[in-house]
Amino acid sequence: MQITILALLEAIPGVPDWIGYLFVFVLGACIGSFLNVVIYRVPNELSLLTGSACPNCKSSIKFYHNIPILGWLILGGKCSSCNEPISWRYPAIELLTACLFAVVYFQVGLTPYLPVALAFAATMTALVFIDADHMILPNVITYPMFILALIVRVAFPLAFAGSYFSDTGHGPISWLVGYPGWMVSLAGALFGALIGGGSLWAVGAIWKALRGVDAMGLGDVKLLLGIGALLGWRLTLLTIFIGAFTGAIAGVALVSRQKEKDLQTQIPFGIFLGVGSIVSMLFGEQMIRWYLTTFVP
Repeated sequence: MQITILALLEAIPGVPDWIGYLFVFVLGACIGSFLNVVIYRVPNELSLLTGSACPNCKSSIKFYHNIPILGWLILGGKCSSCNEPISWRYPAIELLTACLFAVVYFQVGLTPYLPVALAFAATMTALVFIDADHMILPNVITYPMFILALIVRVAFPLAFAGSYFSDTGHGPISWLVGYPGWMVSLAGALFGALIGGGSLWAVGAIWKALRGVDAMGLGDVKLLLGIGALLGWRLTLLTIFIGAFTGAIAGVALVSRQKEKDLQTQIPFGIFLGVGSIVSMLFGEQMIRWYLTTFVP
């Protein structure tokens, strides 16, 4: 019988649910503050270790002005040194991350998988905004995400009882019955990465062969390697579907607003893959079951 710290905390009587939600909300706001640093500095190849400063006058920001959400409100959205406006996007990302963490906690619960789900949601949030700003998905984030996903897929079956990865219960991964759990999980991770990254690479290669232009960058392929490794092939395919569907809607809306229609207009696909992956992680299995019971006889 395995006893974890999370299980012990969950068993403490008299602790109301709102304590857990408050904790992950505050944690999410703090992580969101760090994500603001990542979103700005990583694409510009700046160090993450230096202190925060005003982007206008370069004055160091006092620690009590750097409190997530509240610091911006206390300052009235202006730098305390030069009185220039500080973008509303900073507290917005902090609030978004805080709310996202609360939703993850609601859906995942106080389980060993919660830290993984929170880290995944935070990583996707950073990549979404980086891709929106610069149309890149930095290797310094996507490569470690893939490696860490493989480590998680191996470590969880060894450390915890139960199944935390839905793909292991479905073919072809479920056909590996009889093999050690970590091996089955790792096979699911590699197959998911192949389905995710491989399918997107194939679509891009075919499009380039037919049209002579790149349909998407390799950053999207690398992103799907990590998503596929963690979520497995079923949720990865759902991620691609959600990303393509929402991306198509955004593309049509963008083209319709142009005076001169340009069907070659590029939009950062990583935004929609990131959003799709979070939706798939949290609600993907319910969405797949609903689709199968509703439309598949």
